[in-house]
Amino acid sequence: MGKATATEKTRRAPRLHVDGAILGYKRGLRTQNINVSLIKIKGCDTSTDADFYLGKRVAYITKGQDGSFRVNWGKVCRRHGSNGVVRCRFRRNLPPQSIGNRVRVMLYPSSI
Repeated sequence: MGKATATEKTRRAPRLHVDGAILGYKRGLRTQNINVSLIKIKGCDTSTDADFYLGKRVAYITKGQDGSFRVNWGKVCRRHGSNGVVRCRFRRNLPPQSIGNRVRVMLYPSSI
């Protein structure tokens, strides 16, 4: 039991998620498909970057009225366009109030 150094004291657990923003639903000119949500992942700017996130879990976290946190889980199903936007399907469809809010894109399950 030696003395702990300054770096060991301030060591934090590794971050297992990347932040993302909800852009809206997949849509056409006149129709929108609320089963599929479009997510822009921070630091993901090309379609090859988006390929890394295929199959990863996505968490939309809200706070309940009793103060507890509620999580709606989803999964990245495919990419959308060439700018790093991905399509996600959630267990329960995201509400319209969620557009513009943040999600966490988990770095698991890992394919590497």
